[in-house]
Amino acid sequence: MIKTLIIGAGPAGLAVAGRMSKLGLPFAIIEQTNKIASAWHNHYDRLCLHTVKQWSHLPHLPFPSDYPTYVPRQKLVEYYEQYATHFGIQPIFNQSVRAIQKQEDESWKIEANDTFIAKNVIVATGINRVPFIPKWKNQDIFEGTITHSRTYKNPSKFKGRTLVVGMGNTGAEVALDLSNHGVETYLSVRSPVNIVPRDLNGRPVQVTSKMLAKIPFGLGDRLGTFIRSRYIGDLSKYGLETSKLHPVEQLKTTGKTPVIDIGTVEAIKAGKIKVISDINYFSSNGVQLTSGETLRLDHVLLATGYRAKVEDFIENGSALLDSYGVPKQVIGDQYHKGLYFVGFDNYKLGGILGTIITDSETIVEDLKKK
Repeated sequence: MIKTLIIGAGPAGLAVAGRMSKLGLPFAIIEQTNKIASAWHNHYDRLCLHTVKQWSHLPHLPFPSDYPTYVPRQKLVEYYEQYATHFGIQPIFNQSVRAIQKQEDESWKIEANDTFIAKNVIVATGINRVPFIPKWKNQDIFEGTITHSRTYKNPSKFKGRTLVVGMGNTGAEVALDLSNHGVETYLSVRSPVNIVPRDLNGRPVQVTSKMLAKIPFGLGDRLGTFIRSRYIGDLSKYGLETSKLHPVEQLKTTGKTPVIDIGTVEAIKAGKIKVISDINYFSSNGVQLTSGETLRLDHVLLATGYRAKVEDFIENGSALLDSYGVPKQVIGDQYHKGLYFVGFDNYKLGGILGTIITDSETIVEDLKKK
C-alpha cells in the first residue's frame, strides 16, 4: 500500500510533493499525461502570469532572479520542470484516473491505467480540468469553426471575423491577441464585469490590493473603486456593464477573478474589439444575438471556462462540493477522511498559485501527524 498518493503533476501536485520531499515523507505521484505541468505546455503562446512572481512560485524554491515580474508561459514550464528535478519528483506518467473508491479498511482504491491502493490521496487535478462548452440552437449547421480556448495557441488559424465568447481573463487576453494581429474581433459579454488594471504607475495592482485590503472601515474598497473609475472609466457606452460587487468581494464570494487588464480596454475604446451581447442561436454563416442583431462569422472561440468535476471520479464526490462545484475544504472528513484537495481555492487574493502555497502546507502538516 502507498502511504500517500498525489494525483496530478501540475503546480498543485508539485507543491505538495516538494514539501513532502523536503521533509523526507514518502509519497508517489501520478499524472495523466506524459509531462510535468502539462496544461502550461499547452496554454496560448503569449500567456504570462497576472500575479507577481514573488507570490507565484512553489514552496522552498523561488523563481530565478532573472525572471520578470510577470512570468511568461515558457519560463514557467521550465521552472516547474526544474522544480521536479530539484526535489527528485518522479511522476508515474500516463495514468488517467477513472475512479477513487473507499475500501473496507478505510484506504482508497485509485483506478487509473494501473490500480493503486493508498492510505491518503491528494487530489490536485485543479479547477480547470474539464472545459465548459455551452450549447446553442442550430450550432451544428454553422459552417465556421467553434473551438474552446483550451486549444487556442495564437491567431494564425483565425483569419476572418472571430467572436470570442466570455470576458474572463482568458477571453479578454485572447481577444486582444487576435485584434493585435489584424483579426476582426468581437467579444460576447452577457454579465457585468469587474476590470482592474494590472499595473498602476509601474506598480503591480496585486501588491496595492493587498495593502488596501488592510485598511479598515471599507476605506480600501472605496479607494480601489476610485482608482478603477479613474483608470478604467465608464465602459457602458462600449457595451460593458460594471459589476456592483467590489472585485475583492466578488473574489471572496464567488471565486471569480476580476479581469486583469493588459490592454483590452484600450482596444475596446479604440474600436479594435467590438463588444456584443450573448448568442441567441446560430445560422449557417453566423449568429443571432439576444439583442436581435445578426452577425456573420468565420470562427467562434469559447472562453467559457472550466469545471473541476471531481465528482466524476470520486465516490460520493458531490458531497464535497460548494455551490460553485469545487471542493469546499482542503482536508476531507467523515466519509472522505484521507482525501485532500489542493489547487481548488480561488477565493483569495493572490490567485490559485498563491493559495497552493498555503493549502499545500496545511495538507503536509496534517500528513506529518499520521
